[in-house]
Amino acid sequence: MLNLIRNENMKIYRRMRTWIMFLLLGALVVGISILLEKNQPAPENWKQQAIEENASIQKTMDDNNLTVDAASYYTRTVAINYTKVIAINEYRIKEDIAPPTGTIWGGVLEMGNLIVLVTIFTVIIAADSVAGEFSSGTIKMLLIRPKSRGKVLLSKYLASLLFSLGMLIFLFAIAFVTNGLIYGFDGSTLVNLYASSEGIVHEQAMPLHILSSYGLSSVTLLMTVTLAFTISTIFRSSSLSIGLSMAILFLSDTMIQFLSRYSWIKYYLFANTHLIDYIEGTPLRDDMTLSFSIMALIGYFLLLNFLSWGIFSKRDVTA
Repeated sequence: MLNLIRNENMKIYRRMRTWIMFLLLGALVVGISILLEKNQPAPENWKQQAIEENASIQKTMDDNNLTVDAASYYTRTVAINYTKVIAINEYRIKEDIAPPTGTIWGGVLEMGNLIVLVTIFTVIIAADSVAGEFSSGTIKMLLIRPKSRGKVLLSKYLASLLFSLGMLIFLFAIAFVTNGLIYGFDGSTLVNLYASSEGIVHEQAMPLHILSSYGLSSVTLLMTVTLAFTISTIFRSSSLSIGLSMAILFLSDTMIQFLSRYSWIKYYLFANTHLIDYIEGTPLRDDMTLSFSIMALIGYFLLLNFLSWGIFSKRDVTA
């Protein structure tokens, strides 16, 4: 089994496109970090900026009649999010807790937004994993080895997950080093503030928040890669597998936004992947719970892997 995984890793890392992905991710982290530093507002003015932001938000809420008890789910969600921002800003001013902007941890947190790029790159690898073997005709050579199809498929899946893990570690390391060189490597005493839907503000150690943010974002990455891998076992065309996987990835958030008013949307895979929303008190729907989303994700995970194994084990490779 280890030899199969090693063989799949060799296929991945011998390709020039893999190293281009790493170089592109690293270049973006460095470039964006430098741009953010140059456009950073004066740190001593953060209290005034917080006051102005609260005034602007409150005016927007008043002008648009946004209240936390509104009948519309979308309006209520927007109002809750605005209320949380106001509560956090007021807490910062009261307790004299500056925002993490302009610190190493603030920069690392900002670079967490690039996890979506890690997801895109891994989807390309996973979607091409099986379908690419059929497209190039190398699947026959792969299956003549004295290994079961299940082991061959598992090795490809694990290699895709290891690639995503490698990119995540690379993203965090580059972000940490780059922002450390820009802002300094201190800041271990910084705290992250988050508010519940009731507007109660809580404190959390910034390093712990960073790790949990990256970790929970990996749930979306895991499920997206698993879905892309399943699609790869269904279609023989590598380009079709990658294209379909990317389309689902990019259209999911839009679909969830437009259909969040319907109760059945909670059964959709990507409506359950944003687990950090439960920690921050902003689930997609009021009738959704953390335990429900975890159970839904486990169900989808088992279903997708069962489909991959079932389809691949019965796939005709003589054509």
